[in-house]
Amino acid sequence: MLDYKLLEALGAVVDQAGFERGAQVLGLTQSAVSQRIKLLEARLGQPVLIRAPRIAPTDLGKRLLNHIQQVRLLEHDLLDYVPSLGDREQRLRIALNADTLATWWAEAVEDFFRDHRVMFDLVVEDQETALKRMRDGEVAACLCMTPRSIQGARARPLGGMRYRPLATPDFMSRYFPNGLDRISLAEAPAVVFGPDDRLQQRYVANHGVTAPLPHHLCPSSEGFYRMIRSGIGYGLVPEIQARAAIDEGELVDLETSSDVIVPLYWHYWRQGGNILEALTQHLTQHARRWLTDLDGFDNPSGVL
Repeated sequence: MLDYKLLEALGAVVDQAGFERGAQVLGLTQSAVSQRIKLLEARLGQPVLIRAPRIAPTDLGKRLLNHIQQVRLLEHDLLDYVPSLGDREQRLRIALNADTLATWWAEAVEDFFRDHRVMFDLVVEDQETALKRMRDGEVAACLCMTPRSIQGARARPLGGMRYRPLATPDFMSRYFPNGLDRISLAEAPAVVFGPDDRLQQRYVANHGVTAPLPHHLCPSSEGFYRMIRSGIGYGLVPEIQARAAIDEGELVDLETSSDVIVPLYWHYWRQGGNILEALTQHLTQHARRWLTDLDGFDNPSGVL
């Protein structure tokens, strides 16, 4: 049988990306946590952690992390029936893209948080790569672009985030004085969120631009938006984030009818317990207030 104290040590080390921080979370010494990991590996006969160049779970470690995460969620369901088990705080570790976190997430879960005793551990991850976090056993749920779920999980469509290519009027007059064309688009400085952000590349590729672009990197949703508002570059901004600036004429579209829709699917463990199922139902009902309905789109599994 698995020793769950050893599995908790594994989970803490991976969650905190190190033995020292993992030990602090568990209230143990670093040496004690290290011994628990070694004992777990000795009992299983194979390693559960890759220790260099950075802490990461092995394939077996990923399976164990998935298991312990789901066990924690299911154990919490028993508290209503067996109060003597304690009153351990319920935590949900979720991977979200930065734009979701900066725009609609807090309002979407506000009522849920008031009605349920739960704490969120939010991991910022691009919507194109968030599913890897679930596959590696790091999170119980995530938002991503793909509708296909991994083994042991389900996926629900929530809707699409609408992005608009925006810039200040002054930026437009400097870089696009005659309107948008392939040459000006290849020369104007863009703002890109990070190396995993493919929105910008897809947008310019649709206009025939394939060469490397002059661009700023800004891995912050708020900072990204402020750079565009300051006229430093142009970029694809969530419409709900920029609506007021658009209405006031502070930001304008590079072209008409150029919106990009990014579909968002909620992935969650099937055996995630009542609290995860309740959050799934809540998001399915309420996320549509901020997201675009995907019905009628020909390609709901990718950027449109």
